[in-house]
Amino acid sequence: MANVIFELKDVHFSYMGKYPALSGIDMTIDKGEKRAIIGANGSGKSTLLHLLDGLLFPGRGTITAFGKDVNERAFSDQAFSRDFRRRIGFLFQNPDVQLFCPSVKEEILFGPLALGEDKVETRRRFEQLIDTLGIEELLDRSPHQLSIGEKRKVAIASTLIIDPEVLLLDEPTAGLDPLTARHIIDLLVRENASGKTIITSTHDLHIVEEIADTVSVFSRDKKLVKSGPSLEILKDIELLQTHNLVHIHAHRHDGRSHVHSHEHPNHEHTH
Repeated sequence: MANVIFELKDVHFSYMGKYPALSGIDMTIDKGEKRAIIGANGSGKSTLLHLLDGLLFPGRGTITAFGKDVNERAFSDQAFSRDFRRRIGFLFQNPDVQLFCPSVKEEILFGPLALGEDKVETRRRFEQLIDTLGIEELLDRSPHQLSIGEKRKVAIASTLIIDPEVLLLDEPTAGLDPLTARHIIDLLVRENASGKTIITSTHDLHIVEEIADTVSVFSRDKKLVKSGPSLEILKDIELLQTHNLVHIHAHRHDGRSHVHSHEHPNHEHTH
């Protein structure tokens, strides 16, 4: 059990008590794992990440993180809350939700200052991150003047600078140009290689093989239908079709029909 980071047992969640978002989720995520959460729009992927980050709490069922119950009562304990926030970093789907400081530099340094982190170590990580992400020229600018790709890099820097053990990433490459997406994937793979647990919600099946060893598939009725090795899940075209992650097109070549599967380019803005 020492290696278990998250354990979910029969987790249900509804918005305002009447709009179901997750139904009966059982899941265990181990230390150092790379896990992708995939599913069509509205299958509950974002909601799951919000629950893992202690931003929402189950209506029914239990979630434990690092062997402790995650519930509203736990967060009323300042020591628990501080420890939890230091160990888990969350990258929101929309970076504007995350960015609120007047300048990029202040944005990146806000977390370590709030948590009382060591100043020398913070400066070292700050220099390393701005170099890795190539954002040195952005430091004096307002986050709200930046492009979506630049905003996401700043949000990633502000998440990674606290050096969390776990990274929760909600659609980290959505809306990015291929080069920026490549940089971010490479960075995540490196972070995992250094021991971090990476949990990513995505509908971009192209990146799943790199960012995940294990994939969990969620259905339209907000249930976890299958978890397994990423290659096994990605090869299961029938499973992916059933859950609206790929669809079939028939093409005619030389007078004959050929069937090809395509990903759904469904950009998720809903829970």
